[in-house]
Amino acid sequence: MTELTYCYAHPTRETTLRCKNCDRYICTSCAVRTPTGYMCKDCVNQRRKSFDTAVWYDYLIGFGITFISSLIASTLVSLVASFIGFFIFFLAIGIASGAGVLISNLTLRALNKRRSRSLFYACATGVALGAIPIAIFLFFFGNWFAALAVVLYAVVVTPMVYSRISGIQL
Repeated sequence: MTELTYCYAHPTRETTLRCKNCDRYICTSCAVRTPTGYMCKDCVNQRRKSFDTAVWYDYLIGFGITFISSLIASTLVSLVASFIGFFIFFLAIGIASGAGVLISNLTLRALNKRRSRSLFYACATGVALGAIPIAIFLFFFGNWFAALAVVLYAVVVTPMVYSRISGIQL
């Protein structure tokens, strides 16, 4: 006769499933599927914490660097857009690509490669918010081509900086 086993978190649920890390019995509601097997929620949380290495001031540094850098780059886009006209859309994409690489490299160096998902979001928010004041200023002063170029810059550079800082390889 086989021995009945129960989930460590739910003592009334019978199970035969075990966590691949700690070897405790887990029920299907406690099991988290990973690429290499099932783990309990405690082990998954411990693994996540080992990848989140950011400290509280990294959020300020990351947001500040991306905001100021994006403000400068969007100002450059707006100045160039004021003189070139329609072809600025192509140039805005080019400037955004270069600015995205530069901003992400500066940010990674300042953060000393510490990581956290919320840190990546803070940096992406800094990039987007850095372009907004310039776009609003240009819109209210009637320079719609330049304002549209700055918006295009923000749309291109924000996901680029997020993906480079988070380490996503496309």
